[in-house]
Amino acid sequence: MSLDFTLNGRPVHVEAREDESLLETLRQRCGVTSLKDGCAPQGQCGCCLALVGGRAVVTCAMSADKAAGKEVVTLDGLPEAERAQMADAFVAAAGLQCGFCIPGIMLRAKHLLDKTPDPSREDIAKAIDVHLCRCTGYTKIIDAVQLLARARRGEDVPRPLRDGGVGARVARYRGAELALGTRPYVADLRRPDLLFGAVTLAAHPRARVLRIDTARAAAHPGVLAVATYRDVPGDRFYGLIKKDWPAFVAEGEEVRYVGDVLAAVAAVDQHTAREAAALVDVEYEPLPAVTSPAAALATGAPQVNPAYSNILSHTKIRRGDVDAALAASAHVVTGTWTTQRIEHLFLEPESAMVEPGERPGTFKLYSQGQGVFDDRRQCATFLGISEDDLAVELVPNGGAFGGKEDMSVQAQTALLCKLTGRPVLLGLTREQSIRMHPKRHPITMTYTVGCDAQGHLTAVKADMIGDTGAYASVGAKVLERAAGHACGPYRVGNVFVDALAVVTNNPPCGAMRGFGANQAAFAIEGCMDLLAEKVGLDGWEMRWRNAVEIGDTFASGQVYEKSVGIKKTLLAVKDAYYAARAAGRAVGIGCGLKNSGIGNGAVEWGKARLVVEPDGTVSLYNGYTEMGQGLLTVLSQFAAEVTGLSPSLFRPKVDSTFALGCGQTTGSRATLFGGNAVKSAAEKLRAALDAGQTLAQLAGEVFAADIKVDDTTPPEAKVDKVKTHTSFGFATQLCILDEQGKIERFVAAHDVGRAVNPALCEGQIEGSVHMGLGYALTEELPCEGGWPVTYKLRELGVLRARDMPPVEVLIIEDPEPEGPFGAKGVGEIGLVPTAGAVAGALAAFDGIRRYQLPMKDSPASRAMSVGKLKSKPAGAAGAAPAASDEP
Repeated sequence: MSLDFTLNGRPVHVEAREDESLLETLRQRCGVTSLKDGCAPQGQCGCCLALVGGRAVVTCAMSADKAAGKEVVTLDGLPEAERAQMADAFVAAAGLQCGFCIPGIMLRAKHLLDKTPDPSREDIAKAIDVHLCRCTGYTKIIDAVQLLARARRGEDVPRPLRDGGVGARVARYRGAELALGTRPYVADLRRPDLLFGAVTLAAHPRARVLRIDTARAAAHPGVLAVATYRDVPGDRFYGLIKKDWPAFVAEGEEVRYVGDVLAAVAAVDQHTAREAAALVDVEYEPLPAVTSPAAALATGAPQVNPAYSNILSHTKIRRGDVDAALAASAHVVTGTWTTQRIEHLFLEPESAMVEPGERPGTFKLYSQGQGVFDDRRQCATFLGISEDDLAVELVPNGGAFGGKEDMSVQAQTALLCKLTGRPVLLGLTREQSIRMHPKRHPITMTYTVGCDAQGHLTAVKADMIGDTGAYASVGAKVLERAAGHACGPYRVGNVFVDALAVVTNNPPCGAMRGFGANQAAFAIEGCMDLLAEKVGLDGWEMRWRNAVEIGDTFASGQVYEKSVGIKKTLLAVKDAYYAARAAGRAVGIGCGLKNSGIGNGAVEWGKARLVVEPDGTVSLYNGYTEMGQGLLTVLSQFAAEVTGLSPSLFRPKVDSTFALGCGQTTGSRATLFGGNAVKSAAEKLRAALDAGQTLAQLAGEVFAADIKVDDTTPPEAKVDKVKTHTSFGFATQLCILDEQGKIERFVAAHDVGRAVNPALCEGQIEGSVHMGLGYALTEELPCEGGWPVTYKLRELGVLRARDMPPVEVLIIEDPEPEGPFGAKGVGEIGLVPTAGAVAGALAAFDGIRRYQLPMKDSPASRAMSVGKLKSKPAGAAGAAPAASDEP
């Protein structure tokens, strides 16, 4: 159809499909990429907002023809002075992290402030209700809108801080570009002759593939290539720990979950590619799906993955004599706690772009992954080429939280590029994303915990069973981490833990923020509350008496030797805890710890290169991923602190110019290890400057540092000194309810070692608390018959701005000697104690001890606007019955 409208002040004529959304028209035909596609066609994330006829609308849910004759305004069409004012407000307030949602929110802010020049925080939260942010927890977004309102009224407002070293609230690197939507994500990249890709996913959670027929797809107009297992020139299987995950399932093999890939298509545009992918004909023999750990462990259960048994891993921790200690305890409690499967719901769905290299047979991969050097290694093996023939560049992503550690579509995109000889961009829909990538583990935990008459813990016995889904991912490590964190930040002399990662035909489970520690924390914090009642202590005192100090022992047997700030965090919240109780409020308290560094015997690296450029800037290369946490900013601050140069002179990059593979950006380790490497490289640059050389004289010089960390020990290792992790973060959190049982406010005290950038550090904690509250009260992704029951964002339960209580962040600094300037990781610890604190507050409110997440039966959950599941399972017609549906 022919379509005429005004776009940012200029007349536009396009030819569009009858079923085309306005978002497609603006992005694909008009080249406006400040609008992002986070959930099309749901209209539930707000990333695609535009002003149409003066109304703020989500364009993915609006048909293009509705814009005919109207004026369409995007962020790009605003006057430059107004754009700069908006960007400055968001950057100065640290009101952005990954940035994917911010252009839509900024345009919404303009629409609000044009009508309401001085809005309250409640007005702002209501206005942005359609907008989802997974990173910030909204606190600093609302701060930014209020700051923008003041600037528009002509008031003096803070400006973004451009200079400063460690401890300064330096502006986020490229923050203005992120806020305005001008810094591209992978799906925004464009090249001459660019093709678009799409994938065909499995129609069953378990079935034998009898035939894959691509004839109809290949014949579809606009299609240039259809790839299947037959076209793979190298190793078809990959995986971070076990090579068990096929890039394409072959005829004669089984699909093992509903995110398995059968085919990939390259076509002239995205719509054509997705149409053609739906035309791939696959004949299946449906088989009974194994959909619960109980079914997988039953005698005679089908073996889900031929690479290993249905028990992927069994982690054991044994210290002391648990049975004797429990028998001698004054008080013993026993209970079973269960946690749910969680969707990461990063705002940017998975995508990759691959283009031909300068030499024949070479390629360049643009990845949003959490470990681009791992992506490079796995893709090169898949293509059957040397890693030297595959360049890689990180395109900082729109959120990850662990969900972009495993490969998604990088390999399929690379193969399509090889087959066509042209650049290919392949992105998943939101539904495909939810079907494909690994989730947070649902874990069932049975605990028995004892204490003496004064409330000192005597023993912890825990049995954990986690549903790890169809492929290994890092599931074994998640259960290993849950076992290691089974005792929380408490002194326990006798420990007996068994943790199983069990394989099913559900979507795989792998890394997600907290990585097993938050599941274990929910259980141990519940035990602490139950024991406190028996002893006659309040929650704060019970935790104070048991909190670890230097010289005490972690569950694994590691002795804490430094940077143990748990008691400092308890002291920080003490007055607020007792004041709320005195005011008659229901108060819950939770403590937590989280390792910084993978540890457990893994060899880890920090690698950095500082390259002085002819223009007087310094390129800062490192091997870890920027995904909204602010890594590139804090690395620049480390370099600035050492060299005395402005952080604005440093240009952070992550690509294969140098061999800087450090593995995944996981385990709260990028600041710790990457920072140490940058600090070391910067010391060499500083020495050259101190010797009298200028940056101009040093142009072309490379200052390198590779930091190897190989002193941790595996679980169950027979060694004289156990050291399972390099460092730990600690936290205490309070949940305070109002008279109706709704969360009134939240307090989070965190030992971060050293706050390199306090604004970014606060934002990480606020965002973690937001995620933790959703985990506690509203978020879940149940699967029935191997299928997710919903793909709708509001049903998945991520909290909106109006759902978030005020969060008070208290930063505690107990310096980590092994960290750069005392810093340690803060990205995950923020939600470790949260669910336990909420459960404690609810028990204080209504006397009900809750053992299952999310706690949807609670008044705190009922007060939220999200998480009301209405959808039916999204199964395919003709699917075989499940061997056992998950409860």
